[in-house]
Amino acid sequence: MTTNAMARPHAHGPGSDVPPKTKSQLLRSYDVADFPTLNGREEDWRFTPLRRLRGLHDGTLPAASAAPRREHDALPEGVTVAAVGKDDTRIGSVLVPFDRPSAQAYTSMAEALVVSVAPDTEATTPVVVRVTGEGSDGASYAHTFIEVGRFASVTVVLDHTGSTTLADNVEIDVADGAKLTLVSIADWSADAVQLQHQKVRIGRDAAVTHVSVTLGGDVVRQYLSAEFAGPGGSIDAFGLYFADDGQHLEHRQLVDHGQPDCRSNVNYRGALQGADAHTVWVGDVLIQDVATGTETYEINRNLVLTDGARADSVPNLEIETGEILSAGHASTTGRFDDEQLFYLQSRGITADEARRLVVRGFFIELINKIPVEALRDRLSDGIEARLDKVGA
Repeated sequence: MTTNAMARPHAHGPGSDVPPKTKSQLLRSYDVADFPTLNGREEDWRFTPLRRLRGLHDGTLPAASAAPRREHDALPEGVTVAAVGKDDTRIGSVLVPFDRPSAQAYTSMAEALVVSVAPDTEATTPVVVRVTGEGSDGASYAHTFIEVGRFASVTVVLDHTGSTTLADNVEIDVADGAKLTLVSIADWSADAVQLQHQKVRIGRDAAVTHVSVTLGGDVVRQYLSAEFAGPGGSIDAFGLYFADDGQHLEHRQLVDHGQPDCRSNVNYRGALQGADAHTVWVGDVLIQDVATGTETYEINRNLVLTDGARADSVPNLEIETGEILSAGHASTTGRFDDEQLFYLQSRGITADEARRLVVRGFFIELINKIPVEALRDRLSDGIEARLDKVGA
């Protein structure tokens, strides 16, 4: 069996028999066998409803009869999209799995889709890759690699729709001086399950804007991890999610500052409504001892619209040096601001319309981070449709 998973040695944290004290010590391996089967008591999985994952977490679900279709719109000059084999040396060069589903996806995927942006390219139109699920009756596994050459500038959209049971990895390599805006949309059908790990490596003086939008699916769990490959890099990670009846939407980030003079900003916002709607946000920032001059901030805000919904929010900072510019985090969860509603109603606006305006205002800043007008309109319409359900 000649695959990268077999050819590459696995990598462990210091002492595999000792629980990791830090995120930097997590077990990392391409081999599924190195990871114990999940039982829900693990810290990183304690919020996730394993019974609803259909076996993606333990490999017991048979393979799907049809994998999600991946298609792309017309490409701007300097950009190519191609399928490659698992023996391509780029695959696995950025992302080494640190949990069992990610390792399972790496081992089980048949081929990878590579989006390649040539150096010095200034793409005038976005690169849109559409991932369409063909059914949720079996497990699907996928892999995407996005490479942005030196001093290139591009917007890439990953648009997920349809029905699926999917575990996938996305590797993102942004070279020195390049600029990438990546918009990742999970607008799945109501029965979809997805476990996804996205890993971005940011070169010297490179800039990444990452926008995650999650509206559809039964269970969607996205893990975004980022590391810096040189000084002067930056990442702005924005997230928008809206959970309805019974949905479980989970977002986790790990920003690893291992280079000096880099900047990160994480801003995720979510709304919840309906019985058993559940959202989870866990933000981890690691500032290593060599990462002097770091500037970082993370915030998560949740708006609970009805009884029966639950939001879990956990920001974490791990700092190994005192020679930084700034580091902070914040988290808020609550209902409508009564003062805002009173102000609007005092000017003749009905209570329902006042609530709708507050929710629009809550999301508008993040929606405007999406540099594609048609996507902004589509996502705004989706949020409006959800508000209509409760008359907000």
